[in-house]
Amino acid sequence: MFRKVMVANRGEIAIRVFRTLREMGIPSVAVYSEVDRDALFVGHADEAYLLGPGPAAESYLNVPRILEVAAEAGVEAIHPGYGFLAENADFARALAEAGIVWIGPPPSAIDAMGSKVQSRALMDAAGVPIVPGVTEPVADVAAARPIAEEIGYPVAVKASAGGGGKGFRVALTPDELEGAFEGASGEGLRFFADGEVYLERYLPNPRHVEIQILADSQGSCVWLGERDCSVQRRHQKLIEETPSPVVSDDLRVRMGEASVRAAKAVGYTSAGTLEYLVSGDEFFFLEMNTRIQVEHTITEAVTGYDLVREQIRVAAGEPLSMTQEQVSPRGHAFECRINAEDASARFMPSPALITAYREPSGPGVRVDSGVRAGSEIAEIYDPMVAKLIVWDIDRESARRRMIRALDEFVVEGPATLIPFHRWLLENEEFIAGGACHALLAGLAETATPIPAAGTGVVAPSAADVADEAVARTERRFLAEVGGRRFEVALHYEAPAGGGGAPAPARSPKAKRAKGAAAGGGAPDQVVTPMQGTVLKVLVEVGQELSVGEVVCIVEAMKMENEVAAHRAGTVRELRVAPGQGVVVGEVLAIVD
Repeated sequence: MFRKVMVANRGEIAIRVFRTLREMGIPSVAVYSEVDRDALFVGHADEAYLLGPGPAAESYLNVPRILEVAAEAGVEAIHPGYGFLAENADFARALAEAGIVWIGPPPSAIDAMGSKVQSRALMDAAGVPIVPGVTEPVADVAAARPIAEEIGYPVAVKASAGGGGKGFRVALTPDELEGAFEGASGEGLRFFADGEVYLERYLPNPRHVEIQILADSQGSCVWLGERDCSVQRRHQKLIEETPSPVVSDDLRVRMGEASVRAAKAVGYTSAGTLEYLVSGDEFFFLEMNTRIQVEHTITEAVTGYDLVREQIRVAAGEPLSMTQEQVSPRGHAFECRINAEDASARFMPSPALITAYREPSGPGVRVDSGVRAGSEIAEIYDPMVAKLIVWDIDRESARRRMIRALDEFVVEGPATLIPFHRWLLENEEFIAGGACHALLAGLAETATPIPAAGTGVVAPSAADVADEAVARTERRFLAEVGGRRFEVALHYEAPAGGGGAPAPARSPKAKRAKGAAAGGGAPDQVVTPMQGTVLKVLVEVGQELSVGEVVCIVEAMKMENEVAAHRAGTVRELRVAPGQGVVVGEVLAIVD
């Protein structure tokens, strides 16, 4: 077994790996950026080394510096966690050249499954169902038109190297194909340096179901059940559960066996996840994640296996600790991603200092986090605060346990998704096992106060929120009157993103611009409600705008956020350009 292992990552996933390393008796090494100097994960390792400045390109993505630190620390292996370099085949090869073991799949498998075009062809050849479409890149819009006609509208246009919702566009009609093609190709270039796209049939309301696999270098490969990740907004997962409420025993076995064929087709070892679109009793290959998943925790909850430990064992040349016959999932598990986002303001990122923090506990409750009171949720990294995982004997018991755990969870400072999760878990559609696609689309497209838990209210569409109430934040206090203790809830207005001091609640009739994230400053100013980078300017000087029309797209905390006009009028001035950094309240445009 390894004498020392580095985790080339940060936050909760770094702590997650450090804990397993400690249980295995393996000394650990952390690396950190200047922004993370005082972060909780740094203290969980036996040794820690500074990589460089806060931006990931200068720290967590700085391969030469990571190799330098690895040599200095004398590590034998590196675990990449997820994100950053976790699916970077070149990094894996660089480690091999330096004599360091990569705790992950072979670089050849990462390459094969990293291209959606190549992976579709490989899966088709391996007998894994794929969505009808092409398995080769499409050169341009002209070449795409006859292909789209053959597939049939609606069609999905996808960047070959895309992922996480980036590089994904849908053309419902032929008139929309050019915009979808250019949008998918442009995002592929911007986020993955690869503008290749392909076309496939668009399935309007599929379930997003994935299969966890483990494979070792001795030829053994097992699947450990499925995870349903259908509750998403903008293709980003919010709640995951296992088993899926819509997967039959027969479908589960067919998906599991197909996943083993897929892994063997590319010579896969380590932990990996096959993602599928499920429609009725059919399933279609979507992609393979060649790393540990954020939601691996719920598979651990129902199977009892430590997936990170299996990764480390496989990397050390040891066999899997289980056979397929020994895998017997039990009970039901949920994971809620507690992100620093404001669901009432279109899931806008909410970077801030955590002023109070208390995690839930009790039977069947697990929290994976990388924060404490005093931690800063930095705008330059992803917005995750923690992952809340619960297990119980069945779905309804687990749902109720999750509600109890959410009620116990205290995070003050940034806005978080805790109120959203609490509300969604009591929504009638979710209780019935629905994916809540329309519900979440409504929240993602409009700034909408979250209804009271248990009301079953569906978020209104953009047309319904012209007179919507301002976003509300709730704080709870204890008061004692006549020897009896009461809990008092104070509801107050909060600027989009959760910042600012409390203000008295206004009447529900108080006006606010509908549409995208709040963009109003002075009467004629469109301002950004978050710090970030301008990705795209969608208007021109002299253009007529309507209320809610998107002016700019600003990237913050690895998410794209639309900033819309808060009033109708004419664009008189544009003060930003693509690639420009902006701070909260900065004027983007003048509209009068």
